[in-house]
Amino acid sequence: MALVFDIETVGEAWEELDETTQHNLSWYLRESSRTDEEYAYEMKELKEGMGLSPLTGFIVAIGVYDTEKEKGAVYFSAPDTPLPESEEEGIKYQAMSEKEMLEQFWRVAAVCNEFVSFNGRGFDAPFLAIRSMVHGIVPTKDLLSNRYVSLQRGCAHIDLMDQLTFYGAARFRKSLHLFCRALGIKSPKAGGTTGDDVATLYKEQRYLDIARYNAGDLFATAALYTRWKHTLQ
Repeated sequence: MALVFDIETVGEAWEELDETTQHNLSWYLRESSRTDEEYAYEMKELKEGMGLSPLTGFIVAIGVYDTEKEKGAVYFSAPDTPLPESEEEGIKYQAMSEKEMLEQFWRVAAVCNEFVSFNGRGFDAPFLAIRSMVHGIVPTKDLLSNRYVSLQRGCAHIDLMDQLTFYGAARFRKSLHLFCRALGIKSPKAGGTTGDDVATLYKEQRYLDIARYNAGDLFATAALYTRWKHTLQ
């Protein structure tokens, strides 16, 4: 089977960081900005991008999807909000802590030999690895050992962004949404939610909405994988 995986992340609040960390992250902006307006814009971008690094952000959802059984699960964070386990469209939704999410993901990964992502090598897999280290968790599979699928050993990680841009040779703009649009696949962004909205949804305690958005990414990536497998592989 092929296991599609995807994560959602949120950054720490800037105000809660110690002064040394704030300085480490932002010192160069004052020197590189030409105007106060440019500096204010760059600082806003920095604060809103904290969730893009596992050093200043954390995982709020991990989704997995079995392309053969057409079933999956989304493990998601819902702090101080008791939410019962539920299921929709073959996806089980289970609320748990970040550590529990990671432990569950690696348990599932242990019995899989083929993994599928979109930009997983550039974002999801490194984030999973570093956050696992934060919690003292040992990954059960190496999702980063070799970029080229033909050279991978132990397990295969098919990053569809790599495959569909021919390992970066193609220079056109690419995103999961753009590929889905071109191929007639329902985009997870079709409902109006994007990855940029996750932090706001988290602040508003709309945890299940984040999990459902993650499931949309799983469905879209699985459909894209099927199209790639039957044409370009």
